[in-house]
Amino acid sequence: MKNTKTNKSNESNDSIVPDVDNPGTEFNPEWIDDIRVNLSAVKRRTSTLTARRTVKKEWQAAWLVKAISCIDLTTLSGQDTPGKVRRLCAKARTPVSLEIQKELGIHDLNLTTGAVCVYHEMVPTAVKALKGSNIPVAAVSTGFPAGLSSMEIRIQEIKSSVAAGAREIDIVITRAHVLNGNWQALYDEVKAFKKACGKAHMKSIIATGELSTLNNVAKASMVSMMAGSDFIKTSTGMEPI
Repeated sequence: MKNTKTNKSNESNDSIVPDVDNPGTEFNPEWIDDIRVNLSAVKRRTSTLTARRTVKKEWQAAWLVKAISCIDLTTLSGQDTPGKVRRLCAKARTPVSLEIQKELGIHDLNLTTGAVCVYHEMVPTAVKALKGSNIPVAAVSTGFPAGLSSMEIRIQEIKSSVAAGAREIDIVITRAHVLNGNWQALYDEVKAFKKACGKAHMKSIIATGELSTLNNVAKASMVSMMAGSDFIKTSTGMEPI
């Protein structure tokens, strides 16, 4: 199998991965107004996915390896403890047993997950456990999962997690901005979050299960990208889909 690992190096976990940065654009309401989602076409398209043939054998293994390298291994529970986070980090370092890796001929890829995602309180524990691996620590922030804290507190959450060593910040948007069609407010909010992230990557969780329509999902995604989001994530995992 070819090396499917990307953007990995021997850098320490204290460095910032420089491969992605979306500088954003000026707010352009015309881009939002032009978005239309054909729901019938979406349903027809998605109904065909389960009937399609998948790749087989070594190609399937290659895609699975790639998928593992993109996973944010996550624990977001009231039962999280330093020990639980350390075990998760150990799994992130070796997500597939060395025996299986040797069998697949990928043991030289240094396969890891893409990141480990935790609450702010567990960031220092995760950073220490992942030191030397170049696996970034991601922290959920900005009043996750509801995003209803004050703007001042949400901004400070980001800064605190970055200062603690988080290299990726998962922000949650204010769903009311989307539901009320207040796209300028959403843009200003996400842009302020991006500024607070500094050199850390910012992933915007738009909580699709609470946005009512696919038009809203598409528009919220576009606004988030305009405001500088490096990645879009669909769900907090805690709202109905």
